Amino acid sequence: MNFQSFQPPRRILMGPGPSDISPEVLAALSRPVIGHLDPLFLDMMDEVKTLLQYAFQTKNEFTIALSAPGSAGMEACFVNLVEAGDKVIVCRNGVFGDRMIQNVIRIGAEAIVVDSPWGRAVETDKVEQALIDNPDAKFVAFVHAETSTGAVSDAKTLCALAQQHDCLSIVDAVTTLGGIELKVDDWGIDAIYSGSQKCLSCVPGLSPISFSDKAVNVIKNRKTQIQSWFLDQSLVMSYWSGDGKRSYHHTAPVNSLYGLHESLVHLQNEGLENSWARHKAQHQSLAKGLEKLGIKFIVPEEERLPQLNAIYIPDGADDAKVRNYLLNHYNLEIGAGLGDFAGKAWRIGLMGYTARNENVALCLTALEDALNQ
Repeated sequence: MNFQSFQPPRRILMGPGPSDISPEVLAALSRPVIGHLDPLFLDMMDEVKTLLQYAFQTKNEFTIALSAPGSAGMEACFVNLVEAGDKVIVCRNGVFGDRMIQNVIRIGAEAIVVDSPWGRAVETDKVEQALIDNPDAKFVAFVHAETSTGAVSDAKTLCALAQQHDCLSIVDAVTTLGGIELKVDDWGIDAIYSGSQKCLSCVPGLSPISFSDKAVNVIKNRKTQIQSWFLDQSLVMSYWSGDGKRSYHHTAPVNSLYGLHESLVHLQNEGLENSWARHKAQHQSLAKGLEKLGIKFIVPEEERLPQLNAIYIPDGADDAKVRNYLLNHYNLEIGAGLGDFAGKAWRIGLMGYTARNENVALCLTALEDALNQ
């Protein structure tokens, strides 16, 4: 067989992730490889930490980019903090809340599940009642922005409830970081994870994570050994510590970290609040256009996630045919529905570099054309 180099087309990525990547970040990925213990690379890692602290709005010393995708960031938070027999309040209002439950179960801990309807925010009153009913609970886990439904929950209130009941909070911010308001220190978030490929507009495969001092103390004083060697953050700490000689843990994805560094520099230059405002403005433009097309949102306006727009598929439209038409005629990708919304919804992403006027305009034009076909 005569294999040739793979040359992907240039798509416009308006699905649930990955998002479009700027030319500058793509260029950063192609810079020369140096060793992951090279002094210059270690200096860059320190800058990545500082830039991530800005993005998360935290002073947490243990703030790093895990060398694995957001799903591994999720698992790292759970396997490092939760031990067998622990009781964890887990909020479920979509696919990714259910994944949290699976992590708790596999650890051998007990998941107290608080269910809220798909397409709605986590119901804080239910969480408060679960905490009252389970005074021995140690953690509250929830998804800030449920990517499967496009609903955003009140992270500030949920974390306050956790603190009131002496629980640590574990927060999924995969679709949140850089896109909407997120304040780790002000809100008292203890463990948080995200992904590089969403609003940060970097390549998939890295998971920014941050642990509070309280969470780090829990990790250091566990009764049992962390069940995952690779995700054991007590081992990774000394590689990212920045103090003295770094301990080798694994070969870091050097070029991917170049790209993350570049994307975080862009975020800093734009300004975090400006990035939040840009995502909101692009969402509002998209919403007006969809309304003219008679397309309805799944999520009520006050609970709607600007960077992930979940909409009902219009009556008579063929889900797969429309998405294929957009891909084949416009090089435009939108996402299908997940879980309960499979075959009933589309998910339109406006994340990071994708959230621009020309992309919103193209999406609306292409969608109207596809529906007319």
